[in-house]
Amino acid sequence: MGRVGYVFYGFALSLLLLLMAPSAHTSVTQSQSLGGNVYYAETRAPAENVSVELRDTSGDLLASPQVTDASGGFEFFHLARNQYVIAIRNMGYHTIEETVDLSFNSVHGLTFYLKSDSTGARVSKPGNISVHEMSIPQKARDLMESGKKELYKTKDAAAALENFRQAIAMAPDYYEAYSEAGMADVALGKADDAEVNFRKAIELSGDTYAGADIGLGTVLLDKNDFTGAEKILRRGTELNPGSWEAQYELGRALLGENRLDEADKAAEQAKTLAPSTAVIYRLLSNIHLRQKNYPALLQDLDAYTKLDPDSPAGGRAKQMRDEVQAKIAEQAGTPASTPRP
Repeated sequence: MGRVGYVFYGFALSLLLLLMAPSAHTSVTQSQSLGGNVYYAETRAPAENVSVELRDTSGDLLASPQVTDASGGFEFFHLARNQYVIAIRNMGYHTIEETVDLSFNSVHGLTFYLKSDSTGARVSKPGNISVHEMSIPQKARDLMESGKKELYKTKDAAAALENFRQAIAMAPDYYEAYSEAGMADVALGKADDAEVNFRKAIELSGDTYAGADIGLGTVLLDKNDFTGAEKILRRGTELNPGSWEAQYELGRALLGENRLDEADKAAEQAKTLAPSTAVIYRLLSNIHLRQKNYPALLQDLDAYTKLDPDSPAGGRAKQMRDEVQAKIAEQAGTPASTPRP
């Protein structure tokens, strides 16, 4: 290890703790709201039953995703005065991410258009129902939709799981319902049950349903099964190249296997797909720290503090960035640049 490497060893642990720590949310009175509508770009028809996520600028999910109504509408209430990221992901369509600033006023009337992805040939435009789902009995599909609303809108994972189970009982090959059941199990903290359901969805779909692969990969990753997670997440990225989560989780798996160059490539792809998601820069910082690529580490910390400047985690990242720069300059025998404001 070189001289600069020894300097970093002393505070590497504090950096890793910073990067892994959850973002602190503002304590400002929660009085703001935001809302809008999602449409299909090709037909301008409302996009019903599409999941809309609300995240902070660090990429952390703040609430269970909402499901758009018949008009494609969604709305989030009781929000603090802060910046948020709206994320809209739908199989067969390009991911949408947009930062919304609620520092001064509520924001309504947001309009988003889902653009078709070439990987989405399996998905039909009206109602975003897959060809397979069209073959499922209507009652089972109704149970599926009720379950999704329970899971993502009313946040009752137990009720959602029961709906998914009933849908599966009516249509045993309903792999989409198995995948959603896996998501409900995750919300309930039942990782083993979630793994069973995701694997069943993969089996029934012939491993053609990206959501199940990404879900299973994440469950395996949380169990520290990095090799198993990597394999399944690679399939997820093949099925849905536009999913930043798939690339991000793949990067985490590869980092766990200490395959740093490959982890860097996956994380960079996630950054390309979702450049305003701060959690990606946490992953890149971990990778570049292990690679001893300190110039890149500085860039990661710059990006992180830009996206999350006001939280305690953002403040610590800014301080760490200045310390890293000062230590590099000290070892190089050159003056450190003026600390960033």
